[in-house]
Amino acid sequence: MKILTILGARPQFIKAAALSAEIAKHQDVEEIIIHTGQHFDANMSEVFFEQMGIPKPDYNLNINSLSHGAMTGRMLEKIEALIIKEQPDWVVVYGDTNSTIAGALAAKKLHVKVAHIEAGLRSFDMKMPEEINRILTDQISNILFCPTETAVQNLKNEGFLIKPVKIIKSGDIMFDSVLLFKQKMKAPGFSLPDQFVLATVHRQENTDDLNRLKKIMQALNRLHEEGQPIILPLHPRTRNILKKENIPLSFEPVSPVGYLEMLYLLEHAQFVITDSGGLQKEAYFFGKYCITLRDSTEWIELVDHHFNTLINFDRDIYTQIKEVSHTKVNHHDELYGKGNTAEIIVHELKNYEV
Repeated sequence: MKILTILGARPQFIKAAALSAEIAKHQDVEEIIIHTGQHFDANMSEVFFEQMGIPKPDYNLNINSLSHGAMTGRMLEKIEALIIKEQPDWVVVYGDTNSTIAGALAAKKLHVKVAHIEAGLRSFDMKMPEEINRILTDQISNILFCPTETAVQNLKNEGFLIKPVKIIKSGDIMFDSVLLFKQKMKAPGFSLPDQFVLATVHRQENTDDLNRLKKIMQALNRLHEEGQPIILPLHPRTRNILKKENIPLSFEPVSPVGYLEMLYLLEHAQFVITDSGGLQKEAYFFGKYCITLRDSTEWIELVDHHFNTLINFDRDIYTQIKEVSHTKVNHHDELYGKGNTAEIIVHELKNYEV
């Protein structure tokens, strides 16, 4: 069996590490990896392949820094050509990026089976490009690997039980990766205070809305000035916007870090402030409270179980952070499976029947 894996963004590299490691155990399964180039900075891309032992991509399309339409269109064209060349049995896509929808579309139009890992997630915010990508990818996939019961229920509510598709509650493959690499985490190459808050900001809903971006940075500045040091690995795009718009920071952000360094930061942080989908879950895996800089989240069970809170941008962000910053996370329930998601996925792909 030949699997063609489509990767493009940091969270997908992390998830692919666990699945590629499992695929390597099966001599009758071949994996071909396409890196679309959506995340192209070395700290956002190459370091993950190096640190996590992901096989070097067989193809790098180097498609990035374009509008949504141009990026998705070029990916679709290039991936289509490679599917024709490689003739895979499956195309595997992850999550909700432009790489995801481009890979799924290219495969489906060539009558190649599509497996969507992280299916069924919904933020119910159609202003998010990611929401559109994940909804459309689910609609054209043959197997939907759902990380949670909430995701399964979302698909049922949308009528997927009467569609010719297989729905599998597989657990979250990111949990597999955390368990796989937690013992290998390492300190980043910069000094850390004894106590700090880990923050990330990169979503377009925040970076493209200067009012929101200024509110976020003002809150982080105030936390830092009042004695709560901020460690902010800054996405290159966010850094450029801050510089262009002269939005001041009272602390020095750091460059993006590798996965092993991010695990170290999670282990030692007091709590997490982020607009990342993946980091919300990683905070949970490390028992750290997460404050999410978004109006909605696809990981709604974290909010329902009081491990996560959503920021209301109509209120002062600093005040909201202070209200919940001392919340303790004590979880024992398996919201995201048992850490054997990759094994379940490979088994289902090998034993798939129409």
